[in-house]
Amino acid sequence: MPSFKSSSERTGWPQDVGIIAIEVYFPSQFVDQKELESFDGASQGKYTIGLGQTKMGFCSDREDINSLCLTVLSRLMERTGVGYENIGRLEVGTETIIDKSKSVKSCLMQLFEDAGNSDVEGIDTTNACYGGTAALINAINWVESSSWDGRYAVVVAGDIAVYATGPARPTGGAGAVAMLVGPHAPLIMEKGVRGSHMCHVYDFYKPDLSSEYPTVDGKLSIQCYLSALDACYQTFSRKSDASKNASSPPMTLDQLDAVIFHSPFCKLVQKSLARLAFNDFLNTPADKVASKYPGLEAFREKKLEDTYFDKDVERAFMDYSQALFQAKTKPSLLLATQVGNMYTPSVYGGLASFLASNSARNLVGKKVAMFSYGSGLAATMFSLRISEDAGPDSSLSHLVTSLADLTVRLDSRTRVSPSVFAETMKLRESTHHKAPYTPVGSIDVLFPGTWYLTHVDEKYRRQYERRPLISVHATPPIASTSTNYALKDSSSVSADLISHQT
Repeated sequence: MPSFKSSSERTGWPQDVGIIAIEVYFPSQFVDQKELESFDGASQGKYTIGLGQTKMGFCSDREDINSLCLTVLSRLMERTGVGYENIGRLEVGTETIIDKSKSVKSCLMQLFEDAGNSDVEGIDTTNACYGGTAALINAINWVESSSWDGRYAVVVAGDIAVYATGPARPTGGAGAVAMLVGPHAPLIMEKGVRGSHMCHVYDFYKPDLSSEYPTVDGKLSIQCYLSALDACYQTFSRKSDASKNASSPPMTLDQLDAVIFHSPFCKLVQKSLARLAFNDFLNTPADKVASKYPGLEAFREKKLEDTYFDKDVERAFMDYSQALFQAKTKPSLLLATQVGNMYTPSVYGGLASFLASNSARNLVGKKVAMFSYGSGLAATMFSLRISEDAGPDSSLSHLVTSLADLTVRLDSRTRVSPSVFAETMKLRESTHHKAPYTPVGSIDVLFPGTWYLTHVDEKYRRQYERRPLISVHATPPIASTSTNYALKDSSSVSADLISHQT
């Protein structure tokens, strides 16, 4: 284990703290949304056009929240080559609860055993789809604080989003994202400009602990999402303005190179970008409205709180913002469109999609706004500033290269008929929290290197194994930010099945 400098021995404060590496995991099986429309007897285009979804990933009884997070964390560590001994904080964000006491993070600690590292702070954070963002903020704050011991932090966000039979089912999905956090990052969390909105509401919640399914008020949930977006954007814009000269114009979408949203379904994301354009419109000085927003002057007297379901406002500003959407937001929707709503990882799947759609040189210096929403509710808008260094050996180039295989991985999944998907959902429903239980889903369909559930014993203790790791798309090891790490070679990772009881 490397010898880390204590906080008193370090000189200087950590600079440019943010996201150094990102790993994404999604299930190996999906159902086609067009086929699901027909199977459900829905009108043609209801899911594909109305919701903006094309495919939906789902898990059999072989995968749970522990296995998803084990898989994505293993892949992150193997791709980067950062040894487990070099991690000082591990934060997990999830709303997929399989135990009311024991954290997912504690299950992930089995991966640290061979490195002899149990000195790892952090536990789980839960509030619907917001937990991943709370975990990221916690990790960033740790690195920037006097508690930091020079090691990296890791954030894992994962969920399995399933709904009962009905109109909400096509808005499901599943997946996990892991992020390496530290100084000198290619994606730097900007300081002092976060805008948050927190309040008490029952729009989406899970009061029945015997079921995976939520209780949802669909119309209220959309209203809450849009009202939180308004509030966060207004605060974010105001805080951004505070750092400018008094004569500077208010911050608008023009100052953002990309805007990435939590995505319950893709059509709502497009409406949300239009909503921000409407905010900008209302904030524009009266003498400049006609030149910047020709033909929209009639909406000047509208109030935000009266327009959540105003179709005239929605259509007008979706038309106005179409080019902005294509340039600033649509590149972030690859995973959301093809996997569905991953809940806590959703907005970070959007970030990964955006990065994968660009070259490192095209990303240099860009400012990316992120909107994270969790029902109940908790929401934050924050921004990432992308590094200026896009050289072939830069951390930005390594990050973009590591995500270059997203489309290939999506295309390698197995399409499953809607009838088999429905049967799988019934199986998950009938065996949820069952003990003892031995899963029956096929292991062969899982991606190489995927962790999976093998057994739940009579005391509800879960056992996992890992599919053989055929290959890892490795990127060059990340250099130490505070000391010389003895980095683990990813090629030395064992491909043997590993059995653990948690």
